[in-house]
Amino acid sequence: MSVDPRAAKNVLVAGERPEPGLEEEQTGSGLESVTRHEELVRLLAEQFARADASLRELQARADRADGARLPRATCADMLAGRRFPKKAVMVAFLRACQVPEQQVPAWERAWERVRLARLPTMVVQDGPACSVQQYPASDPPDELEEPDDPDVRGLLRVLSKPIGTNTTFHADEPIRPGRPAEPDPFPPPDRWPGRTAGADRNRTVVIAAFASLATGAALGALAAVAVLGVLAGAWIPELGTPAAKPKPETPLGWKLVDDGRAFGPGGSSRFTVTVDPANTGVRLIRRLDAGIGRQHAAITVNGSPAGSWQPLPAAHDYRWRNQSVDLPPSVSAGRHSLTVVNTFISSDLDFNEFSYVVRQKLNGVWSTADTLDVGPEHTASEAVHDYHLTGRQTFSGPQDFAYPPNHPPDSDG
Repeated sequence: MSVDPRAAKNVLVAGERPEPGLEEEQTGSGLESVTRHEELVRLLAEQFARADASLRELQARADRADGARLPRATCADMLAGRRFPKKAVMVAFLRACQVPEQQVPAWERAWERVRLARLPTMVVQDGPACSVQQYPASDPPDELEEPDDPDVRGLLRVLSKPIGTNTTFHADEPIRPGRPAEPDPFPPPDRWPGRTAGADRNRTVVIAAFASLATGAALGALAAVAVLGVLAGAWIPELGTPAAKPKPETPLGWKLVDDGRAFGPGGSSRFTVTVDPANTGVRLIRRLDAGIGRQHAAITVNGSPAGSWQPLPAAHDYRWRNQSVDLPPSVSAGRHSLTVVNTFISSDLDFNEFSYVVRQKLNGVWSTADTLDVGPEHTASEAVHDYHLTGRQTFSGPQDFAYPPNHPPDSDG
């Protein structure tokens, strides 16, 4: 649907001067207050919607401008929040969306604030060495670039050195945002209702509490590290982007927090994913809350029957499951995109979906072709994949469960 920029509020038309106070309104309370990755992604998605142009057209505009390249895949990952963009890529995207040049510096300042928030997290613990446990909402992000400023690089090297006798700071993992482990992650099964409220999604980075130390000298060393941590931006809320591949925090399973949606009788979900036309097979992998038993739905691809999601028994111990369906080669061969529709057949309650991974077979090797993150906190990914529901939505929000120990989150099911 086209947007009339002259009728829309807070939209500048290229070549025109903004009305008094309009530029301040656009770059003040919204852009100038951005410090988190998801906030930046939301504003970029708004610019994409206002541009009313395809990713192919934005790429062509960037090529004609002879600036930074803007590949469609990179642009899609940026709008879905899967990767933090380089500043030049973001600026090329904004100019392709015809954002007025006088607003670009405000976007660059917002990018710099978010970039600082992605500096490594510090963890200090008395006793054995410990590391931050990280749990993803979807695909793992790219490792962050090493800072250009030599002072910042030196500061990070200082922070990575051991301090004290029993207290160690660890910087042995790639610089990535993460979600720390939480105590008592598995309440008894008799305390689990059919649908839980989910975990807090602020997903802030937690700094481990300092244990008591024997000497005043050790306390002084910890205070010095605390000051350095603040200067490095280590104590900034996590950005909410996908984190690294998780590790089992206990022998009980793989902990994960994710948000999704569900629909009931008469409902369906629809989305479009990209594949290589040279594929010889495509596999859909769906993350679901298996605490809702016997979820059954029919699958069509580009209007042709392509299988079904078979009902699974209710799981009351490890509620996260990955379920996979191999599509008939006839519905995917030679195609660049697949429009998938899941139609409700039956369930103990409803049919839920938290993410979809699309795997494709090329030259006999399976690889990931596309990923869709479903849920109210992943609306950018939903928009890129034209995801929507028909019928009544029965659930929307986050859940905090675990995968079985022998089925990690990146398994095919």
